Amino acid sequence: MTTPHPSSTGALAGPPPVPPHQGGPAGSGPAKKVGRYGMLPHLAGNSYIPLGLFARVPLAMLTIGVLTLVTAISNSYAIGGFAAGSVGVGAAIGAPLLGYLADRLGQKPVLVVAAVANAVIVGAAVVLVYATGQFTPAATWAVLGTTLLAGASSPQVGPLSRVRWMALSRKLPAEQRGAMVDTALSLEGTADEVTFVLGPALVGLLASLVAPWLPLVLAAAMTLVLVTLFAVHPTHAAVAARKSASAGNAGYVPQESVNWFKVAVPVAAMLCMGTFFGASQTALAAFTGVHGSVDQAGLMYSVLGASSAVAALSVAYWPAAFTHAWRWVLAALLMAAASAAFFLPDSLGMMIVVLLLVGLPVGPTPW
Repeated sequence: MTTPHPSSTGALAGPPPVPPHQGGPAGSGPAKKVGRYGMLPHLAGNSYIPLGLFARVPLAMLTIGVLTLVTAISNSYAIGGFAAGSVGVGAAIGAPLLGYLADRLGQKPVLVVAAVANAVIVGAAVVLVYATGQFTPAATWAVLGTTLLAGASSPQVGPLSRVRWMALSRKLPAEQRGAMVDTALSLEGTADEVTFVLGPALVGLLASLVAPWLPLVLAAAMTLVLVTLFAVHPTHAAVAARKSASAGNAGYVPQESVNWFKVAVPVAAMLCMGTFFGASQTALAAFTGVHGSVDQAGLMYSVLGASSAVAALSVAYWPAAFTHAWRWVLAALLMAAASAAFFLPDSLGMMIVVLLLVGLPVGPTPW
Protein backbone atom coordinates (compact mmCIF):
# COMPACT_ATOMS: atom_id res chain seq x y z
CA MET A 1 0.00 0.00 0.00
CA THR A 2 1.38 3.43 -0.94
CA THR A 3 1.38 6.15 1.70
CA PRO A 4 0.89 9.81 0.74
CA HIS A 5 4.63 10.49 0.92
CA PRO A 6 7.72 8.64 2.13
CA SER A 7 8.20 10.53 5.36
CA SER A 8 8.35 8.70 8.67
CA THR A 9 6.45 9.64 11.76
CA GLY A 10 9.62 11.24 12.94
CA ALA A 11 8.93 13.97 10.37
CA LEU A 12 6.14 15.36 12.52
CA ALA A 13 7.53 18.27 14.49
CA GLY A 14 5.32 17.73 17.48
CA PRO A 15 2.22 15.90 18.64
CA PRO A 16 -0.99 17.12 17.02
CA PRO A 17 -3.31 19.21 19.17
CA VAL A 18 -6.60 17.88 20.40
CA PRO A 19 -9.48 19.41 18.45
CA PRO A 20 -10.87 22.52 20.20
CA HIS A 21 -13.91 20.76 21.67
CA GLN A 22 -11.56 18.30 23.36
CA GLY A 23 -9.43 20.90 25.05
CA GLY A 24 -11.81 21.82 27.85
CA PRO A 25 -14.28 24.64 28.42
CA ALA A 26 -13.66 27.99 26.83
CA GLY A 27 -11.26 30.14 28.77
CA SER A 28 -9.81 27.21 30.68
CA GLY A 29 -6.37 27.71 29.15
CA PRO A 30 -4.47 26.25 26.23
CA ALA A 31 -5.81 23.06 24.67
CA LYS A 32 -4.12 19.93 25.86
CA LYS A 33 -1.84 18.15 23.46
CA VAL A 34 -1.86 14.45 22.80
CA GLY A 35 0.77 12.14 21.39
CA ARG A 36 0.84 10.67 17.94
CA TYR A 37 -1.04 7.53 18.90
CA GLY A 38 -3.39 9.52 21.11
CA MET A 39 -4.61 11.46 18.09
CA LEU A 40 -5.90 8.36 16.32
CA PRO A 41 -9.10 7.92 18.42
CA HIS A 42 -10.00 11.53 17.57
CA LEU A 43 -9.95 10.58 13.90
CA ALA A 44 -11.80 7.27 14.06
CA GLY A 45 -13.64 7.18 17.40
CA ASN A 46 -12.78 5.42 20.63
CA SER A 47 -14.35 2.10 19.64
CA TYR A 48 -12.60 1.73 16.30
CA ILE A 49 -9.14 0.64 17.43
CA PRO A 50 -10.25 -2.23 19.73
CA LEU A 51 -12.89 -3.33 17.22
CA GLY A 52 -10.37 -3.35 14.40
CA LEU A 53 -7.99 -5.34 16.59
CA PHE A 54 -10.36 -8.11 17.65
CA ALA A 55 -12.15 -8.34 14.29
CA ARG A 56 -8.94 -9.68 12.74
CA VAL A 57 -8.29 -12.31 15.43
CA PRO A 58 -10.36 -15.00 13.61
CA LEU A 59 -8.08 -14.72 10.58
CA ALA A 60 -5.08 -15.23 12.84
CA MET A 61 -6.77 -18.35 14.23
CA LEU A 62 -7.71 -19.84 10.88
CA THR A 63 -4.42 -21.14 9.48
CA ILE A 64 -3.01 -22.53 12.72
CA GLY A 65 -6.49 -23.82 13.67
CA VAL A 66 -6.78 -25.74 10.40
CA LEU A 67 -3.24 -27.06 10.81
CA THR A 68 -3.96 -28.25 14.35
CA LEU A 69 -7.33 -29.82 13.56
CA VAL A 70 -6.34 -31.61 10.35
CA THR A 71 -3.05 -32.86 11.80
CA ALA A 72 -4.79 -34.16 14.92
CA ILE A 73 -7.52 -35.99 12.99
CA SER A 74 -5.44 -37.25 10.06
CA ASN A 75 -2.32 -38.04 12.12
CA SER A 76 -0.30 -36.55 9.28
CA TYR A 77 1.81 -33.40 9.43
CA ALA A 78 1.90 -33.38 5.64
CA ILE A 79 -1.88 -33.29 5.22
CA GLY A 80 -2.16 -30.72 8.01
CA GLY A 81 0.48 -28.59 6.32
CA PHE A 82 -1.24 -28.84 2.95
CA ALA A 83 -4.57 -27.86 4.51
CA ALA A 84 -3.01 -24.84 6.22
CA GLY A 85 -1.25 -23.95 2.98
CA SER A 86 -4.51 -24.09 1.06
CA VAL A 87 -5.91 -21.49 3.46
CA GLY A 88 -3.02 -19.21 2.53
CA VAL A 89 -3.42 -19.85 -1.19
CA GLY A 90 -7.12 -19.13 -0.91
CA ALA A 91 -6.43 -15.86 0.89
CA ALA A 92 -3.92 -14.89 -1.79
CA ILE A 93 -6.63 -15.41 -4.41
CA GLY A 94 -9.54 -13.98 -2.50
CA ALA A 95 -7.97 -10.94 -0.85
CA PRO A 96 -7.37 -8.96 -4.09
CA LEU A 97 -10.88 -9.83 -5.25
CA LEU A 98 -12.43 -8.68 -1.96
CA GLY A 99 -10.36 -5.51 -2.13
CA TYR A 100 -11.53 -4.86 -5.70
CA LEU A 101 -15.15 -5.37 -4.71
CA ALA A 102 -14.74 -3.14 -1.66
CA ASP A 103 -13.38 -0.41 -3.92
CA ARG A 104 -16.33 -0.72 -6.30
CA LEU A 105 -19.21 -1.44 -3.93
CA GLY A 106 -17.98 -0.01 -0.63
CA GLN A 107 -16.54 -1.83 2.35
CA LYS A 108 -19.77 -2.37 4.28
CA PRO A 109 -21.64 -4.78 1.96
CA VAL A 110 -18.50 -6.69 0.98
CA LEU A 111 -17.42 -7.25 4.58
CA VAL A 112 -20.89 -8.34 5.70
CA VAL A 113 -21.20 -10.90 2.90
CA ALA A 114 -17.63 -12.14 3.48
CA ALA A 115 -18.28 -12.51 7.22
CA VAL A 116 -21.36 -14.65 6.70
CA ALA A 117 -19.80 -16.74 3.93
CA ASN A 118 -16.58 -17.34 5.83
CA ALA A 119 -18.35 -18.37 9.03
CA VAL A 120 -20.43 -20.92 7.11
CA ILE A 121 -17.44 -22.32 5.19
CA VAL A 122 -15.22 -22.63 8.27
CA GLY A 123 -18.03 -24.47 10.07
CA ALA A 124 -18.43 -26.76 7.06
CA ALA A 125 -14.69 -27.46 7.08
CA VAL A 126 -14.85 -28.63 10.70
CA VAL A 127 -17.75 -30.95 9.94
CA LEU A 128 -16.03 -32.31 6.84
CA VAL A 129 -12.76 -33.06 8.64
CA TYR A 130 -14.54 -35.10 11.30
CA ALA A 131 -16.81 -36.79 8.76
CA THR A 132 -13.85 -37.79 6.60
CA GLY A 133 -12.48 -40.42 9.00
CA GLN A 134 -9.87 -42.06 6.81
CA PHE A 135 -8.10 -39.41 4.75
CA THR A 136 -8.30 -41.08 1.37
CA PRO A 137 -7.05 -39.05 -1.62
CA ALA A 138 -10.60 -38.01 -2.53
CA ALA A 139 -11.42 -37.02 1.05
CA THR A 140 -8.16 -35.12 1.35
CA TRP A 141 -8.89 -33.14 -1.80
CA ALA A 142 -12.35 -32.33 -0.47
CA VAL A 143 -10.83 -30.98 2.75
CA LEU A 144 -8.24 -28.97 0.82
CA GLY A 145 -10.93 -27.48 -1.39
CA THR A 146 -12.99 -26.41 1.61
CA THR A 147 -10.02 -24.86 3.40
CA LEU A 148 -9.12 -23.08 0.14
CA LEU A 149 -12.59 -21.51 0.15
CA ALA A 150 -12.21 -20.64 3.83
CA GLY A 151 -9.06 -18.69 3.04
CA ALA A 152 -10.54 -17.05 -0.05
CA SER A 153 -13.59 -15.79 1.86
CA SER A 154 -11.61 -14.46 4.82
CA PRO A 155 -12.65 -10.84 5.51
CA GLN A 156 -9.61 -8.63 4.99
CA VAL A 157 -10.05 -6.42 8.04
CA GLY A 158 -6.41 -5.34 8.25
CA PRO A 159 -5.97 -4.00 4.70
CA LEU A 160 -9.40 -2.38 4.64
CA SER A 161 -8.71 -0.75 8.00
CA ARG A 162 -5.55 0.76 6.56
CA VAL A 163 -7.60 2.21 3.70
CA ARG A 164 -9.94 3.79 6.24
CA TRP A 165 -7.07 5.43 8.10
CA MET A 166 -5.71 6.90 4.88
CA ALA A 167 -9.12 8.34 4.04
CA LEU A 168 -9.66 9.65 7.57
CA SER A 169 -6.29 11.39 7.53
CA ARG A 170 -7.61 13.82 4.94
CA LYS A 171 -9.36 15.63 7.83
CA LEU A 172 -5.95 16.75 9.07
CA PRO A 173 -3.83 19.68 7.88
CA ALA A 174 -1.59 18.74 4.96
CA GLU A 175 1.62 19.10 6.97
CA GLN A 176 0.44 16.51 9.52
CA ARG A 177 -1.34 14.12 7.18
CA GLY A 178 1.53 11.93 6.05
CA ALA A 179 3.01 11.55 9.52
CA MET A 180 -0.32 10.54 11.00
CA VAL A 181 -0.85 7.98 8.25
CA ASP A 182 2.54 6.50 9.16
CA THR A 183 1.50 6.42 12.82
CA ALA A 184 -1.82 4.76 11.96
CA LEU A 185 -0.09 2.17 9.78
CA SER A 186 2.40 1.48 12.55
CA LEU A 187 -0.54 0.83 14.87
CA GLU A 188 -2.08 -1.41 12.22
CA GLY A 189 1.14 -3.40 11.94
CA THR A 190 1.17 -3.83 15.69
CA ALA A 191 -2.48 -4.88 15.66
CA ASP A 192 -1.65 -7.55 13.09
CA GLU A 193 1.16 -8.87 15.26
CA VAL A 194 -0.92 -8.76 18.45
CA THR A 195 -3.64 -10.79 16.78
CA PHE A 196 -1.01 -13.31 15.74
CA VAL A 197 -0.26 -13.64 19.44
CA LEU A 198 -3.88 -13.86 20.56
CA GLY A 199 -5.11 -16.05 17.70
CA PRO A 200 -2.55 -18.88 17.90
CA ALA A 201 -2.59 -18.73 21.71
CA LEU A 202 -6.36 -19.21 21.71
CA VAL A 203 -6.00 -22.10 19.29
CA GLY A 204 -3.32 -23.73 21.44
CA LEU A 205 -5.25 -23.33 24.68
CA LEU A 206 -8.64 -24.43 23.38
CA ALA A 207 -7.28 -27.32 21.32
CA SER A 208 -5.19 -28.70 24.16
CA LEU A 209 -7.71 -28.11 26.97
CA VAL A 210 -10.97 -28.91 25.15
CA ALA A 211 -10.88 -30.21 21.57
CA PRO A 212 -9.18 -29.28 18.27
CA TRP A 213 -12.53 -28.32 16.67
CA LEU A 214 -13.34 -25.59 19.18
CA PRO A 215 -10.87 -22.90 17.93
CA LEU A 216 -12.33 -22.97 14.41
CA VAL A 217 -15.92 -22.88 15.67
CA LEU A 218 -15.04 -19.91 17.88
CA ALA A 219 -13.27 -18.22 14.94
CA ALA A 220 -16.40 -18.63 12.81
CA ALA A 221 -18.59 -17.09 15.53
CA MET A 222 -16.16 -14.19 16.05
CA THR A 223 -16.05 -13.54 12.32
CA LEU A 224 -19.82 -13.39 12.11
CA VAL A 225 -20.16 -10.94 15.01
CA LEU A 226 -17.00 -8.82 15.07
CA VAL A 227 -16.42 -8.44 11.35
CA THR A 228 -20.05 -7.43 10.90
CA LEU A 229 -19.64 -4.78 13.61
CA PHE A 230 -16.46 -3.57 11.90
CA ALA A 231 -18.31 -3.43 8.58
CA VAL A 232 -21.05 -1.17 9.91
CA HIS A 233 -18.75 1.08 11.97
CA PRO A 234 -19.24 4.72 10.90
CA THR A 235 -15.68 4.92 9.57
CA HIS A 236 -16.72 2.88 6.53
CA ALA A 237 -18.37 6.03 5.18
CA ALA A 238 -14.97 7.74 4.92
CA VAL A 239 -14.08 5.49 1.97
CA ALA A 240 -16.30 6.25 -0.98
CA ALA A 241 -17.07 3.47 -3.43
CA ARG A 242 -15.50 3.86 -6.88
CA LYS A 243 -17.68 3.01 -9.85
CA SER A 244 -14.80 2.70 -12.31
CA ALA A 245 -11.06 2.10 -12.36
CA SER A 246 -10.49 5.67 -13.59
CA ALA A 247 -11.90 7.16 -10.40
CA GLY A 248 -8.60 6.87 -8.50
CA ASN A 249 -8.12 5.27 -5.07
CA ALA A 250 -8.85 7.84 -2.40
CA GLY A 251 -6.52 10.32 -4.09
CA TYR A 252 -3.23 8.90 -2.85
CA VAL A 253 -1.85 7.27 -6.00
CA PRO A 254 -1.60 9.27 -9.22
CA GLN A 255 -3.26 7.90 -12.30
CA GLU A 256 -0.51 6.41 -14.48
CA SER A 257 0.21 3.26 -16.39
CA VAL A 258 0.94 0.21 -14.27
CA ASN A 259 4.57 -0.84 -13.98
CA TRP A 260 4.12 -4.57 -13.48
CA PHE A 261 7.73 -5.05 -12.42
CA LYS A 262 7.13 -2.73 -9.47
CA VAL A 263 4.03 -4.74 -8.64
CA ALA A 264 5.79 -8.11 -9.03
CA VAL A 265 8.63 -7.28 -6.61
CA PRO A 266 6.46 -6.72 -3.48
CA VAL A 267 4.19 -9.60 -4.52
CA ALA A 268 7.22 -11.91 -4.66
CA ALA A 269 8.33 -10.58 -1.28
CA MET A 270 4.90 -11.29 0.21
CA LEU A 271 5.06 -14.80 -1.27
CA CYS A 272 8.37 -15.33 0.51
CA MET A 273 6.92 -14.04 3.76
CA GLY A 274 3.93 -16.34 3.42
CA THR A 275 6.31 -19.24 2.85
CA PHE A 276 8.18 -18.26 6.01
CA PHE A 277 5.02 -18.19 8.12
CA GLY A 278 3.59 -21.38 6.67
CA ALA A 279 6.86 -23.26 7.06
CA SER A 280 7.25 -21.96 10.61
CA GLN A 281 3.77 -23.09 11.62
CA THR A 282 4.17 -26.57 10.13
CA ALA A 283 7.66 -26.97 11.60
CA LEU A 284 6.40 -25.89 15.03
CA ALA A 285 3.54 -28.38 14.80
CA ALA A 286 6.05 -31.15 14.10
CA PHE A 287 8.44 -29.87 16.79
CA THR A 288 5.76 -29.72 19.48
CA GLY A 289 4.50 -33.12 18.37
CA VAL A 290 7.94 -34.55 19.18
CA HIS A 291 8.69 -32.55 22.34
CA GLY A 292 5.16 -32.16 23.70
CA SER A 293 1.78 -32.20 21.95
CA VAL A 294 0.80 -30.94 18.51
CA ASP A 295 -1.96 -28.92 20.19
CA GLN A 296 0.73 -26.67 21.69
CA ALA A 297 1.85 -25.40 18.28
CA GLY A 298 -0.45 -22.38 18.48
CA LEU A 299 0.92 -21.36 21.86
CA MET A 300 4.48 -21.62 20.58
CA TYR A 301 3.69 -19.63 17.46
CA SER A 302 2.19 -16.84 19.56
CA VAL A 303 5.61 -16.31 21.17
CA LEU A 304 6.98 -15.21 17.81
CA GLY A 305 4.11 -12.76 17.49
CA ALA A 306 4.81 -11.22 20.91
CA SER A 307 8.28 -9.87 20.11
CA SER A 308 7.12 -9.06 16.58
CA ALA A 309 4.33 -6.84 17.94
CA VAL A 310 6.74 -4.84 20.11
CA ALA A 311 9.06 -4.29 17.15
CA ALA A 312 6.18 -3.22 14.89
CA LEU A 313 4.98 -0.66 17.44
CA SER A 314 8.41 0.97 17.47
CA VAL A 315 8.35 1.68 13.73
CA ALA A 316 6.40 4.93 14.18
CA TYR A 317 9.40 6.38 16.02
CA TRP A 318 12.13 5.32 13.61
CA PRO A 319 13.96 8.34 12.13
CA ALA A 320 12.81 9.75 8.80
CA ALA A 321 16.33 9.31 7.39
CA PHE A 322 15.86 5.55 7.71
CA THR A 323 13.68 5.25 4.61
CA HIS A 324 10.99 2.65 4.03
CA ALA A 325 13.03 0.82 1.41
CA TRP A 326 16.05 0.40 3.69
CA ARG A 327 13.83 -0.57 6.62
CA TRP A 328 12.36 -3.38 4.53
CA VAL A 329 15.75 -4.54 3.26
CA LEU A 330 17.37 -4.60 6.71
CA ALA A 331 14.40 -6.23 8.44
CA ALA A 332 14.11 -8.86 5.69
CA LEU A 333 17.83 -9.68 5.88
CA LEU A 334 17.65 -10.05 9.67
CA MET A 335 14.52 -12.16 9.31
CA ALA A 336 16.23 -14.51 6.85
CA ALA A 337 19.35 -14.78 9.01
CA ALA A 338 17.36 -15.39 12.18
CA SER A 339 15.46 -18.22 10.49
CA ALA A 340 18.59 -20.36 10.64
CA ALA A 341 18.18 -20.38 14.42
CA PHE A 342 15.19 -22.72 14.03
CA PHE A 343 17.65 -25.58 13.59
CA LEU A 344 19.20 -25.06 17.04
CA PRO A 345 16.55 -25.90 19.71
CA ASP A 346 16.16 -29.37 21.14
CA SER A 347 13.57 -28.48 23.78
CA LEU A 348 10.46 -26.31 24.10
CA GLY A 349 12.33 -23.86 26.34
CA MET A 350 15.08 -23.28 23.79
CA MET A 351 12.51 -22.90 21.04
CA ILE A 352 10.77 -20.13 23.00
CA VAL A 353 14.04 -18.17 23.15
CA VAL A 354 14.60 -18.64 19.42
CA LEU A 355 11.04 -17.55 18.60
CA LEU A 356 11.43 -14.34 20.62
CA LEU A 357 14.60 -13.48 18.70
CA VAL A 358 13.19 -14.40 15.30
CA GLY A 359 10.08 -12.29 15.93
CA LEU A 360 12.00 -9.03 16.30
CA PRO A 361 12.62 -8.40 12.57
CA VAL A 362 9.28 -9.93 11.56
CA GLY A 363 7.05 -7.07 12.76
CA PRO A 364 8.71 -4.26 10.77
CA THR A 365 9.10 -6.32 7.58
CA PRO A 366 5.50 -6.24 6.24
CA TRP A 367 5.06 -2.69 7.49
